[in-house]
Amino acid sequence: MTPGPGEVKQVRENEAQAEAAGDARAVIVRPSRETDVEAMLAIYRHHIRRGIEQDVGENGAPQPDELRDRRKNLRDTRFPHLVATLHGEVLGYAYGVLFRKRPAYRYTVKHSIYVHQAQLGRGLGRLLLGELIDACAAAGFRQMIGYIDADNTPSLALHQKFGFSRVGYLPGVAYRYGRWADSIMVQRSLGPGTTTSPPRSMR
Repeated sequence: MTPGPGEVKQVRENEAQAEAAGDARAVIVRPSRETDVEAMLAIYRHHIRRGIEQDVGENGAPQPDELRDRRKNLRDTRFPHLVATLHGEVLGYAYGVLFRKRPAYRYTVKHSIYVHQAQLGRGLGRLLLGELIDACAAAGFRQMIGYIDADNTPSLALHQKFGFSRVGYLPGVAYRYGRWADSIMVQRSLGPGTTTSPPRSMR
């Protein structure tokens, strides 16, 4: 389903701007770059280690080359991979991957968002999610899926504001913070959703 050159709208670096809480300096959402990898890795490692370090140590966190390769593979196949920055500092990132690898699912994307622990609650997740939705729709995807910790009330509320519906409940699928955790599956349509067939050029 890979569109040809020029068929996917790139996220302009000055397209998304917002004010961090009590701060008039603009946050910019743009496509990620090779130079962003180390900062993204630091953000990811913090979130992963917080819940499972006592169980798996560092085995659960990717190494720089792994994250760099993942990012390159996504960009090469036109999957959006975005970062939120302030004066060049990466404060968070978001990306989409195929929901499932079988060809029938090629119009459905699964998304992930990570925000620096010191920047939580400042609207960065809202910025990244909004831009990711637009970028995935422009790339031709028709559905977006997310998995959210059942205790993550802010994230659940944010996704609801962006039109996501709760479509599944997965009890006890994760083990972190020394206990079993539930996940909630959310979904929303992109672009025309299921109201039209995909263009022949993308089938």
